[in-house]
Amino acid sequence: MPATVIVGVQWGDEGKAKVLDALAAETDIVVRYQGGSNAGHTVVVGQERYAFHLVPSGILHDRKVCVIANGCVVEPEALIKEIDALAVRGVKISGENLLLSDRAHLVMPYHRVVDQLSEKHKEDCGQTKIGTTGRGIGPCYVDKVARTGLRVVDLLRPSYFVERVKNRLAELNPLIVHVYGGEALDANKVADEVLAFAPRMKPFIADTAAYINDSLAHGKRLLLEGAQGSLLDVDHGTYPYVTSSNATAGGASTGSGISPRKITLAIGVVKAYTTRVGSGPFPTELTDATGEALQTRGAEFGTTTGRKRRCGWFDAVGVRYAVDVSGIDALALTKLDVLTGEKELKICVGYSIDGVKTDRFPADAEKIARAQPVYESHPGWSEALDDLRSFEKLPANAQSYVKRLEKLAGAPIRYVGVGRARDAMIERK
Repeated sequence: MPATVIVGVQWGDEGKAKVLDALAAETDIVVRYQGGSNAGHTVVVGQERYAFHLVPSGILHDRKVCVIANGCVVEPEALIKEIDALAVRGVKISGENLLLSDRAHLVMPYHRVVDQLSEKHKEDCGQTKIGTTGRGIGPCYVDKVARTGLRVVDLLRPSYFVERVKNRLAELNPLIVHVYGGEALDANKVADEVLAFAPRMKPFIADTAAYINDSLAHGKRLLLEGAQGSLLDVDHGTYPYVTSSNATAGGASTGSGISPRKITLAIGVVKAYTTRVGSGPFPTELTDATGEALQTRGAEFGTTTGRKRRCGWFDAVGVRYAVDVSGIDALALTKLDVLTGEKELKICVGYSIDGVKTDRFPADAEKIARAQPVYESHPGWSEALDDLRSFEKLPANAQSYVKRLEKLAGAPIRYVGVGRARDAMIERK
């Protein structure tokens, strides 16, 4: 490998952590390259369920170094709470196996306030909400691009940090008070609240770009872990119902500080059906009993927010577009077992928009919202898949379904997830 990127190719929640966990044994370093604590990755080990938000899920493996790279945005309190919660459960974390980029931007308390007030303001004004997690991720990325943000390295200069907070709140407080109807924030209190976590964070802070490049030069193997999914990418997703960072493979390079030429393999993770959390168009969404059944069997609730995930049939139009954008070499299909018991399965192979058929994923979110899916039907299966570990042992209809999906997606399906267990992943030879 030496550098492999793992990318979600739907609207997130595809099961990237499960795939990464399966591949982590063959790697040396696991890098999270974008997003913040709005993301949620779940790994099941035996009877234990681990939920990750900022810490890469590779931390469960011994002798692996995990990196929170420069493309991420980090809320200090959330990071320390996650580290402490993992430590209580016996996961050893130190500056030896977890590194935090000195260039990563900080999610400040005022980012959370602005995020939540902004969503409420939209609702009060009769506008459609974006459907954010309310954790301040978007406003943090706004400050990053506007060059008004604070970075992890700034925690090491307290006086400079305080001055920057004062300058930013001088701009934000009028917005919070006069536009959103909130209460002004005290700059000194905000700065002190965040700086209180600096001593706990300092052992993890490093020049992670230099570390990653040096490691690659010495033959170390690297897994780059994305958050959310390609259809939520700020450039290529269903804008404006997107996240605030680049969730496609391109974000792995800018978000970690390595040349794209050093990334040798791109693995896309895709669910055997489709889900979405929050607002935004979803052509194959099922609002009937079938959608509820998928939600229940698939335990489709957000790891971070607990919100119900909207469920629908597999959308090959969106997946094929995401595969193209990220140059996916191979796919990992998850949750095939959730479809057990469905007599008929449907796959969206095209859209009909205002009477015109297309197999292209439009840029206009309103067009996608008006799209009527063009379906083809496939027979389902009734056999349980959880204990199967060979593709040839899958029911014939399940094998045919997988083969059809990979043809429509335009990339081979190398891995097939058949259950929640850690080892419930079939590798196709």
